[in-house]
Amino acid sequence: MQSFIDIQKRLLPDLLQVLHKRYTILRHIGFMQPVGRRSLATSLGFTERVLRSEVDFLKEQNLIIANNIGMSLTVEGKNLLEDLEGLMRELKGMDVMELELKHRLGIHKAVIVPGDSDESPLVKNELSKACAACMKKLLNGKNIIAVTGGSTMAAVADALTPELTNEELLFVPARGGIGEDVHNQANTISSIMSKNTHSRHRVFYVPDQVSPEIYASLIKEPEIHAVLDLIKSASMVLHGIGDAITMAERRKTSPEVMEKLENSIAVGEAFGYYFNEKGDIVHKVLTIGLQLDDLAKIPNIIAVAGGTSKAKAIRSYMKQAPSSTILITDEGAARRLLKG
Repeated sequence: MQSFIDIQKRLLPDLLQVLHKRYTILRHIGFMQPVGRRSLATSLGFTERVLRSEVDFLKEQNLIIANNIGMSLTVEGKNLLEDLEGLMRELKGMDVMELELKHRLGIHKAVIVPGDSDESPLVKNELSKACAACMKKLLNGKNIIAVTGGSTMAAVADALTPELTNEELLFVPARGGIGEDVHNQANTISSIMSKNTHSRHRVFYVPDQVSPEIYASLIKEPEIHAVLDLIKSASMVLHGIGDAITMAERRKTSPEVMEKLENSIAVGEAFGYYFNEKGDIVHKVLTIGLQLDDLAKIPNIIAVAGGTSKAKAIRSYMKQAPSSTILITDEGAARRLLKG
């Protein structure tokens, strides 16, 4: 198969370009259906004239249908799209990229989805689906799943369904989050995950960052201590990786700390730790919840982050991440990481 693909790349490169274009159109229709031609053209970055000819071809092949609501995939279109997934991965060398990325980063596994989150918000849906599929393979028996906040984890929560597993699940926030946007707080996300999987969750109403005095006082509270014990006995952690300055601004960080982060060229953030490009910790927010050292005792760690712009953040954190980490990322970030 690979030799045939290599021959095709050399003798019929235009064929592969057309295949990739039509595959991309089918994927977007599958995500957005029913979708109008104008919305689809905007999402794909195509002109309506270019898209019209492709849409007409796909309709002739009975792969899509169009009515006054918009375009949708036919059963044949859905089946063909599923068949194309494996072929497109092979054409792009995704399996090889995953192995190379795994070895480069020194982690357990890398999973790459097509596209770039910076260019299309639909790619975040693919990251979420890949995270759900990864979780399904790892869940076994009684599972305590610690979850951080952020928009990526919120997307993962929306992707989970009761079909995820028949195992027993308990979702817990990995750390406090009062002060953040409510939808992106770890408490909200763990609640949505439990609702979507028909399982249980615990709340953890403490601030995202506290002073040493408040920290010392809060961790003595029996309820907080009980949730902390649950978090640290988690069998799985789901977390995102943030851009350092973006995360600092979201936390309304003081000008002094912002200056420190900028001077130390911080590029990545996870669990309240800020990292420079070498992976050194340049600043730590005092948070109540999961700490970096706690990860070594947790069997399954899934990090989800994508987009070319996140490559530096991903690389910086991975220099501190446990070797058991599974990274779920997209093609944009992966290619930049492998170039680095």
